[in-house]
This record gives sequence, structure tokens and C-alpha cells, in this order.
Amino acid sequence: MKEAQSRKSDPLARGGFTDGTHEFWVYATTADAPDSFQVAADGNRADIVMVVSGLNTGALHATWGDEWRSRTAEWQEWAKSCAFHVFDKGSLLAEPRTRFCDG
Repeated sequence: MKEAQSRKSDPLARGGFTDGTHEFWVYATTADAPDSFQVAADGNRADIVMVVSGLNTGALHATWGDEWRSRTAEWQEWAKSCAFHVFDKGSLLAEPRTRFCDG
């Protein structure tokens, strides 16, 4: 509960999504006009799933964290799609029944 409260008060936190096993949270790198965002796993900001850069230039590039770069291409595309949705439109975890991103 403490982690969820700290995310709600974090101005950089955009929201989260889940794959049913892990909960992922999306964080902008700055409050104003961020050029990138980070996705962290399971409430641990140090467990970087991916960093997406180039938001302002349109030259988008995803860099994957150690544990996550060996995931399948399909899983990575799904995670990127969910992360962009959350970054742009907000959390997919706002409603208890809306727990999974359907891409």
C-alpha cells in the first residue's frame, strides 16, 4: 500500500499495467516535455524493464533492462504498446477489472 501511495504522489508516475505476473509502472523522466520515459517492474524503480527515448524528436528507441531483453519479440511489442498507452492516456490499473493490456 505504501508503494501505491508513493506512486500516486509522484508527479512523474503515469500509471501501470500488468502481464498477470508482474506489475509495470511508467515514469516520465521530467514533468515538463519529457523526451523519454522508463518502465519499472513490481514497485522497484531500480528494476528497469525499458527506457523509451526520442519522444520529442520522433526517433523512438527502446532500450531493455537485463532481465527483460531476452523476452520474446511479441512480449516486447505488447509491453511497448501498453507502456505507450499508459504514458499517453494513463493507467490501465485504475479499475480493478481492467488489469491487462490487450495491446
